Amino acid sequence: MNTPSLAIDVVDNGGQWTHREWRILRYLGVDTKIIPNSTKLHQIRKLDGLILSGGAARVGLTGELGNCSEFLTISIPILGICAGHQFMARHYGGEAIEANKPEFGSAEITLIETGGPIFKDTPSRQIVWESHNDEVSLAPPGFTVTAKSESCAIQAMQNLELNRFGLQFHPEVNDTEFGSKIFENFVDICKRAKK
Repeated sequence: MNTPSLAIDVVDNGGQWTHREWRILRYLGVDTKIIPNSTKLHQIRKLDGLILSGGAARVGLTGELGNCSEFLTISIPILGICAGHQFMARHYGGEAIEANKPEFGSAEITLIETGGPIFKDTPSRQIVWESHNDEVSLAPPGFTVTAKSESCAIQAMQNLELNRFGLQFHPEVNDTEFGSKIFENFVDICKRAKK
């Protein structure tokens, strides 16, 4: 997949795998940069998409993640991963809390209906890589839950406009079976939104 005209940046929220997200986008031919989450909105270049990376921040407890609330005012497609997903849920009126059963390592998720465009052409059950103490406990108004696991009811969500997506798991880690396909799907979503 070669999409050199697409620009999708990765917001670094202190996650251990932020560079993997950037690397996958580069592999897919996307013009991408890693930007600190302290970046001001006016400092961001013209983008076709944005990824809010995971991070060590306890978003479920603090509700803070740099300037990510500013980034969510942009009308481009945005994908939140782990802490980015939790922050997105809280920002739009949902809830994120300390997980009853924190997940670390491999887990099986089940898509709800088709899982939406972010899971296009992936199976209804798949193995993903988890690394979280907190989780989304209530999806925001205007969002639907698109995947769940045995111990986490909101593994993925999307808004009705299909320009906001959240994943509790880490698609950038090799142990996530269809992680590369999920990134390809997000790039396709950004490409369609650009048209």
